[in-house]
Amino acid sequence: MIFEQIACGGCQSYLLGCDETRAAILIDPNLTQMDRYLGLSAKEGLRIRYVLDTHTHADHFSAAKELGKSLGVPVVASKLSPAPYASFRLDDGELLRVGAMRLRALHTPGHTRDSLCVLVEDRIFTGDTLLIGATGRTDLPTGDPDALYDSLFNIVLKQDPDLKVYPAHDYKGRSHSTIAQEIETNPRLKKRDRDEFIVMMNQLNLDAPAHLTEALRTNMSGGKTVAQMLGEASAQVSFISMLDLAERVRRNDQDLLLLDVREREAFASGHIPGAQNLPRGQLELRVNKELPDPTRRILVYCEFGQISTLAAATLRELGYSNAVALDGGMKAWRESGLPFTRM
Repeated sequence: MIFEQIACGGCQSYLLGCDETRAAILIDPNLTQMDRYLGLSAKEGLRIRYVLDTHTHADHFSAAKELGKSLGVPVVASKLSPAPYASFRLDDGELLRVGAMRLRALHTPGHTRDSLCVLVEDRIFTGDTLLIGATGRTDLPTGDPDALYDSLFNIVLKQDPDLKVYPAHDYKGRSHSTIAQEIETNPRLKKRDRDEFIVMMNQLNLDAPAHLTEALRTNMSGGKTVAQMLGEASAQVSFISMLDLAERVRRNDQDLLLLDVREREAFASGHIPGAQNLPRGQLELRVNKELPDPTRRILVYCEFGQISTLAAATLRELGYSNAVALDGGMKAWRESGLPFTRM
């Protein structure tokens, strides 16, 4: 087996390749690491045939949908996965063939309803079911400490003690463990009584992951992240620097229409001289009346420079091909000591 472990901020993903056929699978890919996966597979002469998520992630954005689409390969997940883009669903005990490799799925709910572990050769990929020195939490949507108890003590820990354990997360720089080591040293596995284990899991009081709602929304539905939307918008528009705009304001440049897309209250508290206010939420409904000339050069700005990027891209889609965005926002404009006006 050709094996690469890719760490990113505590998240772990894995590239497994068949050394006979060069067919490969990616397990738990992270959206921020897509180029890295493609580079590693090219370096090893591998052809990625599948991408697999061990469960619905709540702490990072899965790259499964994007990789599946760009590579034209199936997205593999549990039969209980809510992801509509998962086209290959595994049931408990089923095998996935990747070249000469055989990957066996184990249905292991608890961290999430759709959690599964994957056995291949001398190792087990445990997702968030079993971590090094810990277990997956059960206080997030579809988590169930009673189900996790069964998954751990009646399934995972009954596997070969020598199996190497590769989890989906580790925040202490460790690469792997073994079933035997976890049985011996993992403090959460010392609670072998079901009721004691459930009480322990219910009293962990862990902080919610960053971007929890957004991660669950995008990973469950296949929707876009905010970063993806901003990236796509940025690729469609050009920008003008604050210093360039300041010079145009000083000259009272009439060739440029300044459009402030913040809410009216924010606009009234301070805006760039000469700007016109059209809140982003009303843009599509009022654009024909407020911006009658689609050939006009329009510079859009907001408070931080993100909503204005989306608004400028929307204007271009609506036919305002000369719409551009300010590189920055009103906050940076004020902090730079540039002139602004109040209503």
